[in-house]
Amino acid sequence: MTLATLDPDGRPRLSPVYYVPARHRQLYWVSSPDAHHSRNLAERPELELVIFDSTVRVGGAEALYASATARRIADDDLERVAGEAFDPSRGARAFAPEELRGDADLRLYVATMTACEVLVRGGDPVWGRGVDTRLPAEPWA
Repeated sequence: MTLATLDPDGRPRLSPVYYVPARHRQLYWVSSPDAHHSRNLAERPELELVIFDSTVRVGGAEALYASATARRIADDDLERVAGEAFDPSRGARAFAPEELRGDADLRLYVATMTACEVLVRGGDPVWGRGVDTRLPAEPWA
């Protein structure tokens, strides 16, 4: 997943992160609170993101674009969300809560999507329009 945050001067900052999806709208990742994107999110929690597979052939792309708000998971909430944030069936490394609080170098973050679009290839037999485009993902609830 690539996060797009805003620097204090309004310039975009792009940051790839490994993520784990949960409950259709939440996306978890682990980062240093000192990372540029983490500092941006602490000041401006709104972000844009894109999820895609960069290994597909030209013409085979699929992507999800989303608007979201993000936050760092509070130390007191780590035990409560650890099961979905580190679901082993999704290939995530299971961090223990003590690895993400106190003097630890990393913290757990979550983005909650507020709007979502999907990439539709131009040649799609149902939705294609001749050129690649984005369509809202419906229903969004």
